[in-house]
Amino acid sequence: MIRSLFFVLIATCLVVTTPEFSFAKESSGKPSKSGFKGDVGFGGPTSVGEQLREDDELKEPAFRFPGFDAFFTPWFEWKKKINDQYGLQLGFDYNVLYQGASDTLPRNEDQAASGAVRFFGRWTLFGRDTKNPGTLVFKVENRHRVGTDIPPSQLGFDIGYNGITGLLFSDAGTILVDLNWQQLFNGGRGGLIVGRFDPNDYMDVSGQTNPWTTFSNLAISVNTSIALPDSSAGLGLGHWIGEQVFVLGGLNDANGVVDEVEFFEHGAEFYTYFELGWTPSRAQRYTNHIHATFWHVDERQDAGVPESEGIAMGGNWTFAEKWMLFFRAGWSDGIAPLMNETITGGVLRRVHKRDLLGLGFNWGDPSDDMLRDQYSTEVFYRFQFAQNLALTPSLQWLVDPALNPEEDQIFVWGLRMRLTL
Repeated sequence: MIRSLFFVLIATCLVVTTPEFSFAKESSGKPSKSGFKGDVGFGGPTSVGEQLREDDELKEPAFRFPGFDAFFTPWFEWKKKINDQYGLQLGFDYNVLYQGASDTLPRNEDQAASGAVRFFGRWTLFGRDTKNPGTLVFKVENRHRVGTDIPPSQLGFDIGYNGITGLLFSDAGTILVDLNWQQLFNGGRGGLIVGRFDPNDYMDVSGQTNPWTTFSNLAISVNTSIALPDSSAGLGLGHWIGEQVFVLGGLNDANGVVDEVEFFEHGAEFYTYFELGWTPSRAQRYTNHIHATFWHVDERQDAGVPESEGIAMGGNWTFAEKWMLFFRAGWSDGIAPLMNETITGGVLRRVHKRDLLGLGFNWGDPSDDMLRDQYSTEVFYRFQFAQNLALTPSLQWLVDPALNPEEDQIFVWGLRMRLTL
């Protein structure tokens, strides 16, 4: 059924006529460091376009370090020149996460640290300053351990938690995360992405979902009832119906993993989805919206994983430009996803204009019937120390860790640093 809905969406994108505006989120219009402009595509907060837009906004930290900020001014002026002349928008960042746990399984580790150097960008090669731009999008990362035997992506399983306490912070080495073409068409009414990308950047999007800047726990950042592949070859389409309703659909290689660049190596085994959402206006898609996502993943014969399918719902709502409430829920059949049922909720609060406080909760029923229900809580505070530097301490409270029946609760504390250039 999901695949049929996807092909219906393709036809819809080609024939529907709506008022002329793009499917993309437009630039916020706020002052920027290197002149970011244009649409950011239909991706979520972790997509390349949205990360570039967010990083380029001029921030007002509670504590200012003018010398630190002034040191990078020539760099951002050069980036602006490149953007103006060639339509090339570049981003660099370095991220480090340390996590420690109050308990662990016998002979396992209770500390983990990892770093990630990222280089990413968008190059608008066709249709600059038109309603139908064509853009090459890319992102390369180097993920590496920092002074510990395991990275945070492994810590959860070492302590008996059925999940990841430090999402994206692994030791995968140098990897190609994104290399895709994004195209607006029909006067900017529809959007297309084709190539290599992470489908989680473009479906079931929520305003709080960015493990580089907000929550680190997988269960709070991602709907774990969805059997998502990692970065992989795929195709996605989106369209606005009026100014409040949007539809999305896509398919990816079901066997995709971030540290292997393959093109359907195991044959035609697909992950497909269809999404329908509502928002008060296109500009508020990330801050105020609700959506429902229907997904299906084929049987993965070589991996020995049967087909699965499910439905997910989510949304978030922002009040007074300071408070954001968010929720997620999902139900699925099969053993492909981590959880068959899950519910997530929480709140974000802006403090001192650029600091951010977050609190999230999750309940999950594992797809393995032998495991007990698991509860996760995470609280963080992101200090914006300078235009380009943020520090984020966090605390996770893991109740009834599903893989460690000897423990009723485990605490995981963390500290994340992010430098953007």
